[in-house]
Amino acid sequence: MSSTNRANAKERHTSDYYVTPVDCIKHFLSVWLEDLRSEYWDDTLNIGDRPDRALWLDPCAGGDKYHKMSYPSVIEEELGVEHVDTIDIREDSLADIKEDFFSQNIKDKYDVVITNPPFNQAQQIIEKSLDSVVDGGYVIMLLRLNFFGSQQRKIFWDKQLPVWSYVHHKRMSFTDDGKTDSIEYMHAVFVKNYSPSFTMLKII
Repeated sequence: MSSTNRANAKERHTSDYYVTPVDCIKHFLSVWLEDLRSEYWDDTLNIGDRPDRALWLDPCAGGDKYHKMSYPSVIEEELGVEHVDTIDIREDSLADIKEDFFSQNIKDKYDVVITNPPFNQAQQIIEKSLDSVVDGGYVIMLLRLNFFGSQQRKIFWDKQLPVWSYVHHKRMSFTDDGKTDSIEYMHAVFVKNYSPSFTMLKII
């Protein structure tokens, strides 16, 4: 989700594809999984101990002939997950299903849904993802830190705050030239059927 407008993802040329940096994903996952194993959180799904046994979905998976799908590649290669299910609306994506996530009827619920959503659809993707995980399941979104703002989202925050907000202290580069934009990013972790009165924020 770079600060460049990504609204017309299906029409974007391959050269405009914004790739989530895998090093940032690796760092986030290592910190989050360690927190799941800590004494202050009851990880009833045991994902902290056995992420390879969890069912994972990336609904905006990306990937093209030049780039791997960032989240699935890290989760499969680093965590030993056999396969991450993937969806993406882009025709040149490497996803299993090249359709709109909102059109999908998810009958077999996932343990974790994780992705970098288009900014203008992020709230709707969070809500759809929460419907797509089991009770106590995790929804993880890479979001701009300023996503916490806006009057329109206040109603949403009143009913569904993330449990954790992992703020990346380095600005991310989403392009092959290594350039960064002016936005700070966080991985927000939501838990289905649990909305805390405040979010725990950690700088990573």
